[in-house]
Amino acid sequence: MRRADTVPPIEEVAAVTQRLAVLLSAGVSPVSAWGYLLPAYDAATAGAPRADQQSVDLPPELGRRVSSTRREVRGKQGSLSAKDAAAVPVAVPITPRAVDSKHAGTGTAPILRAAARAAARGDSVADAIAGQARRQRWEISPRIVDARASAGRPARGHGDAAGQAESAWLGLAAAWQVATQAGAPLAGCLRELAGSLRELAQVQRDLDVALAAPRATARLVMVLPVIGVVFGSLMGFDSLHTLFMTVPGLVCLGGGALLMLAAAGWNRALVRRAGPPDLTPGLRLELMAIAMSSGGSLDRSRALVQATAERYGIASGTDGGSVDRILGLSTRAGVPAAELLRSEAEQLRRDARSAGQRRAASLSVTLMLPLGLCVLPAFMLVGVVPLLLSVLSSTLTTF
Repeated sequence: MRRADTVPPIEEVAAVTQRLAVLLSAGVSPVSAWGYLLPAYDAATAGAPRADQQSVDLPPELGRRVSSTRREVRGKQGSLSAKDAAAVPVAVPITPRAVDSKHAGTGTAPILRAAARAAARGDSVADAIAGQARRQRWEISPRIVDARASAGRPARGHGDAAGQAESAWLGLAAAWQVATQAGAPLAGCLRELAGSLRELAQVQRDLDVALAAPRATARLVMVLPVIGVVFGSLMGFDSLHTLFMTVPGLVCLGGGALLMLAAAGWNRALVRRAGPPDLTPGLRLELMAIAMSSGGSLDRSRALVQATAERYGIASGTDGGSVDRILGLSTRAGVPAAELLRSEAEQLRRDARSAGQRRAASLSVTLMLPLGLCVLPAFMLVGVVPLLLSVLSSTLTTF
């Protein structure tokens, strides 16, 4: 199984967020950081691009920033810890196949290009990220479906994956917007956001594991009718004629098809309900912590976070009440609110992961219901009943 099929798209957003945090912690300017993250070949080490490589068309000013930033980061990597240094991206050639497979779910390369161009021109980086992410929600998802269909693989669930990637990019855009407007340090929040996205990606993996056994069983059961029909034909019973050319056989075929469609819809509904209700738990708390850490007033910070959330479609969820409660505690106790807000956000993320693990565990059990009530009866109708009808017909004809 290829990596593109196993890595949740949201984890690619987490990787970009973590790398941004490392670069900013190392002292790289925000404008240069976006340029360095561009998936372009490194002219200093790779030489001229080969025919199978894909270069990035950059404005001259941005190209100079990219080259300057790469030299800057190489000089700073020696001061990083081993863990942080490993997170700093090394410029490598990106082939068309790599773009199609690795970045198909999130459109990472176009978003990085949009952010880098906006940073170089002095435009809003957050707006560039959000705008590109929203466009790709409707542009990339159909291509994923078509590509998987042409490869003979199911496209189910990739619309949700595109939505998860969009929500993750919008969360990153909101954090960037609040930090730049409030004048607050961004690296710490980006680390927290990256950790939250990775935890959500792990929940998605848990759901995939829960789905693996029922899906494999359903595929096996759907092969069995073919085996049953072939087995009946080898034994001298005309199961194919009974299934396709007689009224009872057609009734069995139609009933089996309806049961399989019902099982597919039931499975999708169960998986959809098991998904995380909030893809960025604690994000509003983190945004408020960023705004408050800059030393701004409470009213200004509230207004900034509210405007940013509305601008980038950040749902309040359970965060709204938590923000008010923590700010009230901070006011009564006379202590800084930023640390309390971050602690509450971390607690919400832990709660979200625990809830996701519980949903994944229960999903592995509830998915047995469509299997037992729809898939297995469909197998009986398509594979067993025609064989029995053929046996009875042959027996009665003999007598």
